[in-house]
Amino acid sequence: MTPRDIYDGGFDEDDGRSLPNTDCPECEGQLRTDGGETACTHCGLIVEEYRFDHEDIPRELSDTLGRSRTGAPLCEHRHDRGLSSEIGFGTDGKGNTLPGRTRRRLGRLRREHSRARWRSKVERNLAHGLTEIARIRSARSLPRSIRDAACRHFRKAQEADLLRGRSVEAFAAASVYAACREHERTETIADVATVACATESGIKNAYGVLNREFGLAVMPRDPAAFVPRLVSDLSLSRAVERSARELAHEATVQGIAIGCQPLGVAAGCLAIVLADREIAVRQVDLANSAGVSTATVRARRDQLQTELGQADRRETTRR
Repeated sequence: MTPRDIYDGGFDEDDGRSLPNTDCPECEGQLRTDGGETACTHCGLIVEEYRFDHEDIPRELSDTLGRSRTGAPLCEHRHDRGLSSEIGFGTDGKGNTLPGRTRRRLGRLRREHSRARWRSKVERNLAHGLTEIARIRSARSLPRSIRDAACRHFRKAQEADLLRGRSVEAFAAASVYAACREHERTETIADVATVACATESGIKNAYGVLNREFGLAVMPRDPAAFVPRLVSDLSLSRAVERSARELAHEATVQGIAIGCQPLGVAAGCLAIVLADREIAVRQVDLANSAGVSTATVRARRDQLQTELGQADRRETTRR
């Protein structure tokens, strides 16, 4: 046991005797140090607590691991991965208000720092694109995992020189949409375009470039995943949602939804359920909620009724 691992002892004022450095001052039990904390093994009294581990732990360094074990982790949503300095505004580190002369000096330093932080136009475009991704993520209330995945896509696109001659904002929005597709979110290109600084056609073009160059791991969208969205917009019941999801799942299993827009199939399934339950919802409201035309809703409804009806008859014939 090292000198650090034992208690220093002391003087007990109750009975006027000295305490051994291995005895508990409360119950005279044995002291033990574990994880930098000295405590009694009998009563559990913590005699000494260390906030830092002062021991030199031998470790092996490889080529893939750095020598430093301190600092915040690297972040994907900053162009410099969070390693640059930032100059504060009106308060110091303790929260005290700075005098006017100091605030003016910090303002000048902050201006010069913002001018000198971009080493090249490529780095400036990267910072602009990552900022746009963060803004879209906040406007759509998406999780941070979507933001980090979108930032990785944008970095890869810039490293592959795909942004040359194209819109930075469109690639930022396309990166967000690609991350949503990979994480099986129900956001569409139209949803992203409503908050992006790019047109829907520009986002489609940028997403096509990303998908073609990188081979994104995206699966075909399930129409059943869009049913809760339509039910929520139209304020329908859970029973209607459950029936429409079952119908959409059956359409996917039968292969009816192949080549069709998922939102159109979901709207057609919901139209069938509403008609069966005699719930009055206008087709124009259903079409506006799905972002399709009323002709698409009627076409998917009629197709589902025909195909699923024939499938039911074939199943009955087999039985």
